[in-house]
Amino acid sequence: MVIFEFNEQNNHMFDEIMGIIKNYSDAEYLRINDELILSLPGLDIYPDRRKVYRNSNEINLTTKEFEIFYLLVVNRGRVLTYDQIYHKVWNEYTIGNEKNAVKCHIRNIREKLDMSVSKAPFEIRCIREVGYCFEVDSK
Repeated sequence: MVIFEFNEQNNHMFDEIMGIIKNYSDAEYLRINDELILSLPGLDIYPDRRKVYRNSNEINLTTKEFEIFYLLVVNRGRVLTYDQIYHKVWNEYTIGNEKNAVKCHIRNIREKLDMSVSKAPFEIRCIREVGYCFEVDSK
């Protein structure tokens, strides 16, 4: 088995090598594109595919749920206000009812991630009257 790693600047070299290898009928090859994976204890997030896996099980999040969750995860340890979350996800300025919209989506995310039933190594912590913070258990 031979493994080659190429960056985007070397695509022509890859194509030339694969052209030679294809002449041998018993040769198999795979081309794997690099994909960003955000991995935390018990959680894998694929931003390009907008997929979330909890303990290898896919979690089906709506578009808004994914955007809120991903925003919290990439800002883990930092408190995001209701206004910040709403503005970033809905791409609108707040008009007064953003707190309820964000709360509703957070509740759905927590349920889908099964955070209330089993002890997850992470949590979406509510900061009363301010917003939310994603935290990872350091144990």
